[in-house]
Amino acid sequence: MIADTDRRHFLKTLGAAAGTAALGLSKAGCATSPPDAGPERPSHLVRFGHTDLWVSRLCQGTAFRTHLSRKGESKEAHDFLRHCIDVGINFFDTAEAYGSGESEIALGHGIAGRRHEVVISTKAYPRVDGERIALTESILRTRVEGSLKRLGTDYIDLYFIHGPDKKTPSFHEEAPDREAPTRAHMEEIAAAMTALVESGKIRYWGVSNHLPRQVEELMEAGNQPGRLPLAGLQDYLTVVAGDRLSLMVDGLFPLIRRGNLGLMAFSPLGGGSLVPGREDQQTSAVRDVVTVLDDVAGELGVTRPQVCVAWVAAHSEVASVLSGAEKPEHVEENLKGTGLTLPASAMARLNAAAAIYAVRMSQEKTARHSTGGRNAAPARL
Repeated sequence: MIADTDRRHFLKTLGAAAGTAALGLSKAGCATSPPDAGPERPSHLVRFGHTDLWVSRLCQGTAFRTHLSRKGESKEAHDFLRHCIDVGINFFDTAEAYGSGESEIALGHGIAGRRHEVVISTKAYPRVDGERIALTESILRTRVEGSLKRLGTDYIDLYFIHGPDKKTPSFHEEAPDREAPTRAHMEEIAAAMTALVESGKIRYWGVSNHLPRQVEELMEAGNQPGRLPLAGLQDYLTVVAGDRLSLMVDGLFPLIRRGNLGLMAFSPLGGGSLVPGREDQQTSAVRDVVTVLDDVAGELGVTRPQVCVAWVAAHSEVASVLSGAEKPEHVEENLKGTGLTLPASAMARLNAAAAIYAVRMSQEKTARHSTGGRNAAPARL
């Protein structure tokens, strides 16, 4: 095991030499199958795409909005995070945008003394004072340094761009903006991320909530000589994903398979809309999905959250399900969901419910357009 203090030097020394050959990439730029796990690899861990990171099927998020404080010095949050490690979770996600960096501080305290046991993912926020900015190598370097300081570590395992920046049209923007050329900027991003990997500050890089064509451009840019490849995505996947579901299944899943990318699928409980006890706060479309979820849960003798998590984990493209639980018992419940195998008949019913929900959301979106209404953004962890 490489000590934390030596890790950055180790990675910097390897630099680009660890590039495509070490990651098992073919000359065509597509990742080949990863090698088998070693005999000492815990059986509950899976490989994150083409990287050498082995992660738990449940990734614990640190957005902390309800039961836990976002304050970095929150002892309750530190104890909660250590409990997650104790029950078998080694994968944690945070972001500089969560509590203005406070969640990174909390995570740093929570894993203190146990850094070597965990895999950390954090994200660069492409906004300043609420306005989108264009990310550059200089800006990303500054953002990484801030995250490293707050986390109390000298390397980040996975570093993501939190969402589309000013030069990257987003999922909810309409043509012609959505069709704006982005290839040149995607090449700038790939070059900037490569520089961060070669500096030893991050190990691998990825993006969140990007359009399929942008992900494809990033894959191509990262596979150019002298560049390090895109390692993974962080995106929204749940039975109530709405129109984002078809974008995932038809647009991103083929790219994930082609590039052997890791996928962190966030908000399995639909940003809280599927949490038991909140039915009266939801639309009839959500309640119809809940009925199917509860029917399946009752037949299997499990809970609704476990079915939600299991449905997401059942997609072979998903490496880890990213959950925002804030109580130890909910973490353990979600963790059991990753080990639950749903029968084919249950998957078919849930898939049908997800498809019907997507159609209803599409119809509502069309209705809002006709009256000049604004589209809602996808749920965030």
